[in-house]
Amino acid sequence: MRVGRGIGQNETQAAVALWMQVKERDAHQQHPPPVLSDGWGGHREALVEVYGQVPPYKGRGRRPTRKQPGADWHYSQMVKQRDATGNLIGVDLHVIYGDDTTLERTGTRTTCVERTHLTSRHMNGRLVRKTLGYSKRVEMLQAACAWEDVIYNLVRPVKTLRIEIKADHKRWLPCSPMMAAGLTDHLWSIRDILMFVPLPTNRL
Repeated sequence: MRVGRGIGQNETQAAVALWMQVKERDAHQQHPPPVLSDGWGGHREALVEVYGQVPPYKGRGRRPTRKQPGADWHYSQMVKQRDATGNLIGVDLHVIYGDDTTLERTGTRTTCVERTHLTSRHMNGRLVRKTLGYSKRVEMLQAACAWEDVIYNLVRPVKTLRIEIKADHKRWLPCSPMMAAGLTDHLWSIRDILMFVPLPTNRL
């Protein structure tokens, strides 16, 4: 399930926007979830910016002003190694924040993230590389990406999430990411989304 999306002028700004969304949607979580990324993202700086805390002053020396990562964080990077022709020859795993259990918590492959990036480019023409269909205004890009995420989470069934039922001459029950997370019990239609009126945040 897609829980957020960051849009910015560079990867660090996009990562900060992403983690701000994640933190706002889970206000009770005081530290980031276990994270695995490739070596290009700006998550190292973004996690400290969003979740980091300034250490308390111990009464000696200069008062600290910079945010620091938490001791209970788990963040690792998978850096791909390629030869001169671009072929993958190996991967290096680096623990950025965490301990000996970090790789067990974060995993060691970014396959699912890369797959959802490919799905996103198929669903949203504004994200296709080397095309004239790019967004010329950031507001339109944000709107298109928000619509895509809604369709992906609520409308589009994901084959790997389907549930085996073997009832009523059907073997499989189509399942969306929101259904798998237990947030809805059926696939939504485009009409359902357009007719749905969310309550203001201050009334929840």
